[in-house]
Amino acid sequence: MLSSYSILRRAMNKIQGDEPTLIGRWYIAIPPILLIGFLIGLFFLASAGQSRLNAANERVHASQLRQQSLIEFAALVSNAESAQRGYLLTGEVSYLQPYADAVARIGPALDRLHEAYGRDGNGAMFQKLNLLTGKKLGELADSVALYKKRAPSSFAVNALSTDVGKRTMDEIVSILSGIQADEALELDRATSQWRSDFRFWRWVAAIGAIFNIALVVLATFLVLADMRRRARQTLNLRDQKLELEKQVKARTEQLTALSTHLQGVSEQEKSALSRELHDELGGLLVAARMDLSWLQQRLPTTDPGISQRFKRIHESLSAGVDLKRRVVEELRPTLLDNMGLYSALRWQFKETCRRTGLKCTESIPDDELKFNADASIGVFRVAQEALTNILKHAEASSADLSIDVGADVFELRISDDGKGLPRARPEHSTSHGIASMRHRVAALGGTLEVTAAPSGLGTLVVARFPLHALLQQTPMESAESDGGREINPRLPSTLVNS
Repeated sequence: MLSSYSILRRAMNKIQGDEPTLIGRWYIAIPPILLIGFLIGLFFLASAGQSRLNAANERVHASQLRQQSLIEFAALVSNAESAQRGYLLTGEVSYLQPYADAVARIGPALDRLHEAYGRDGNGAMFQKLNLLTGKKLGELADSVALYKKRAPSSFAVNALSTDVGKRTMDEIVSILSGIQADEALELDRATSQWRSDFRFWRWVAAIGAIFNIALVVLATFLVLADMRRRARQTLNLRDQKLELEKQVKARTEQLTALSTHLQGVSEQEKSALSRELHDELGGLLVAARMDLSWLQQRLPTTDPGISQRFKRIHESLSAGVDLKRRVVEELRPTLLDNMGLYSALRWQFKETCRRTGLKCTESIPDDELKFNADASIGVFRVAQEALTNILKHAEASSADLSIDVGADVFELRISDDGKGLPRARPEHSTSHGIASMRHRVAALGGTLEVTAAPSGLGTLVVARFPLHALLQQTPMESAESDGGREINPRLPSTLVNS
């Protein structure tokens, strides 16, 4: 008993556990299977019980019909005899009609009685009953006929005072009584069998209903246990999802801060490198050109080969100066620090279009606001990356750049007439250039849209920034926002904070 209880308890623990094990699933499925099997078996049992009850009912009904036939036959014989005696005693003709009716109906009643009992092997008894009935009817008919021929009063007294026909009637009554007793016994047996079957199948139905209810309760318990398990799993999954979302958000913030910091460090390194190139390499190249000019003046020569060499050295040094200037402007445009964002964008846009042969159109306001250093380099790099993408991927013949400054929004729009975007959605693009642009815009609190151009050809890049995030703060505002610390406007704020 204890072992069975332990097995059941372990099974229930597996069912109610958090893991949907195979045994748990099977235990959940067993009650419905048992319920279906039991209902099928109960259907066949009910059909068998109904058949047995119908058979018992037919047996009772047949016994009742036989008793009714016996009663009818006995009543007809008695009526015939009573009507005959009434006629013999009174001589009234009115008694002959009931007598004739009874005699006419005795034959068919005897045939029905014989048909009802003939299948039970009682042929000899009914043959005797048939002979006695014929004899009795003959005696009754002879008495009536003699009464009509002789003196009615003396014949009636003599006929009634003798035992003529009494013995025949007694034998008929004896046979009918025996049949009636047997039939009563058969009816009692049939009734008892019907009641016994009815009680048995009633108990079977009751036990089946109880077992059915037990299975339903068990199935309900298992389903509720499974629902509780699933609810716990759902809660656990929700908690895990929230925890993962928190971790993803924290990691995203960390990566965003790290990326912003790295961009700031990169801009600082580019600025330092541009200064080194401008100051050191530029000074060396200029000194070399001056020394070469001095040597050319001090050592005049008519040798065309030497003159050609001097010319080539001058051209190489000039090309080096131009390369230095271009590299310095790519690293950190001097126009951005000296002339402002709008001038740097105009120069970058026109220089790019000049080198590549693009047909360029720009729309930039004449009056420039006072942008802070981070905002200036951020907007400039977004425009620079957009132009680089046009040159590398768009295969365009023209490009447009426009700046629109509203009351609260600064909008930068760059479009081209190239081959347009790939089938993949821009927001899901894995391009590092677009990702870098999106990060720079987000770092300044703005939004970036990369869509197909309205004309259907090319790509449209729209960067929108909140204007207050781009403007340079007054000393009072800067002190309030940064706790009174002095910040180098050339140094990215992320580096200062870190």
